Amino acid sequence: MQIIEWDDFTKIELRVGTIIRAEINSKARNPAYVMDVDLGELGIKRSSAQITVHYTPEDLIGKRILCVCNFEVNRIAGIKSEVLITGAPDETGAIVLAEFNLPVPNGSRLA
Repeated sequence: MQIIEWDDFTKIELRVGTIIRAEINSKARNPAYVMDVDLGELGIKRSSAQITVHYTPEDLIGKRILCVCNFEVNRIAGIKSEVLITGAPDETGAIVLAEFNLPVPNGSRLA
């Protein structure tokens, strides 16, 4: 593990967002969803994620998740991905979302 300085961490914009739309990304090589995430003052941003093992599009609506918001925009499977939705792999490698169980305002920065 590489040790970083506090200033390095503060450069990362980790913010809370709520998934407001999710659908299958038909252009993806591996099963994935395209999602719109409400990030409060930052607006609604789009992302694509390979999270189809544990979630259906209907399950995702309303989930409060943690996003990296200051990566450069990247084209992923035909869509403009504006944020990175975070998660961790389970024992099989399938991604489990980093979620918030209690209400947190959209756009709140991880402290």
